[in-house]
Amino acid sequence: MLSPRLLLLRSAASLTARSLCTGGVSNRGRAPDMADGNPLLHVSNVRNRLREIVGASTNWSDHQQAMAERVSLSSMLAKSQDDLPAKTIKDSYLEVHLPLGSEPMLREKYLTFHNTVRFGRILEDLDSLAVLISYSHTYNPVLKRSPLSIVTALVDKIDMRQHIIYPDCDIKFTGHVTWVGRTSIEAKMHMSQYRDGAYAPVLDATFVMVARDPENKRAAFVNPLKPEGPEEEKIFQEGEANKSRRVELSTASLLKVAPTNDEREIVHSLFLNTLDTKTVSFRSRVLPPNSVWMEDAKLKGLEICHPQERNIFNRIFGGFLMRKAYELGWANACSYGGCRPSLVAVDDILFQKPVEIGSLLLLSSQGKYIQVRVHSEVFDPLTRQHNTTNVFHFTFISDRDVPSIIPKTYGESMLYLDGKRHFNQTVEP
Repeated sequence: MLSPRLLLLRSAASLTARSLCTGGVSNRGRAPDMADGNPLLHVSNVRNRLREIVGASTNWSDHQQAMAERVSLSSMLAKSQDDLPAKTIKDSYLEVHLPLGSEPMLREKYLTFHNTVRFGRILEDLDSLAVLISYSHTYNPVLKRSPLSIVTALVDKIDMRQHIIYPDCDIKFTGHVTWVGRTSIEAKMHMSQYRDGAYAPVLDATFVMVARDPENKRAAFVNPLKPEGPEEEKIFQEGEANKSRRVELSTASLLKVAPTNDEREIVHSLFLNTLDTKTVSFRSRVLPPNSVWMEDAKLKGLEICHPQERNIFNRIFGGFLMRKAYELGWANACSYGGCRPSLVAVDDILFQKPVEIGSLLLLSSQGKYIQVRVHSEVFDPLTRQHNTTNVFHFTFISDRDVPSIIPKTYGESMLYLDGKRHFNQTVEP
């Protein structure tokens, strides 16, 4: 039984092709607050601003030298969080414009063949914005460069509020810090799109960032957050609840503990439904109608990590990794589903290790339940070793029925249950 929210998104999916704007650029998508093209708020300036904050260069050779010089900033780090002044939510508030309607040339970067917006590009913008929000929270006017190296640790959740993102309507991102630990920061962002005279919400995103020293080797303290008023206190408490939920989910991971009794029954039921009734054998399996074996719902890719895709700390940009993982996940869902799926949510993107420039990045997408998991790892051709760097989870929806994914092995059954857990967290109220 699908939830009301999922049914609403599914009905919206069927409108995609006929709801996009038709020929030419309409003034309906041009927001008045973007008419002047304020450069301080333009999306292209976000990464430029980040380079200024840490002293990074746009040139590859200069960039390496600038990163080496950052080592001297270690003396500017706080010895404890008590040495840092408390900040408010307002201190980190940012608003960034993506004028797809006002700037047709910019639209080319975000446009798909099907006249929709490349969501992978949106993921890149969200990642950069989350870092800038975090630096806004830790801003010290006395310092010319920040000694902190702030990186993405986790994409907790991206929840789609609206199914369609129009390619010729202006977009606005807003965001601020919502919770702070000793060395970590939770940042929430909202994306809205201007159409027919008003902004409409498109998505809500929650990122968890961590602060490191200038060499990105050990944790560093960040400014505490001081809520002002009952509304901000409520936001902070929600951040505390999010942290507790993340700890609880990590503790209950199927990589650590056995599935619940209900989940065991699900696995056994799947097993019984695939037994060949003509034989008395545990090995003889039959694929049910309108189904696909999990082992056949895979898609893989390889990326050579060039300097062009580096972040301000001389590693591969996390937004680039998310874009590549999303596009592979979408292609996989499209392949085994036989349709053009639409995104419902992104959740639990874990950044385990940084990806170095020059790495061979292997991406493996696996359909599981009504969801797609993408696993990325770096392969060292000299040592022949594989090291996991990221795990991504995407939930898609289609306007038509898609084949059910059926696991064969115990390991695949755990993937199936993991997908079911993510799906339930995403679409059920």
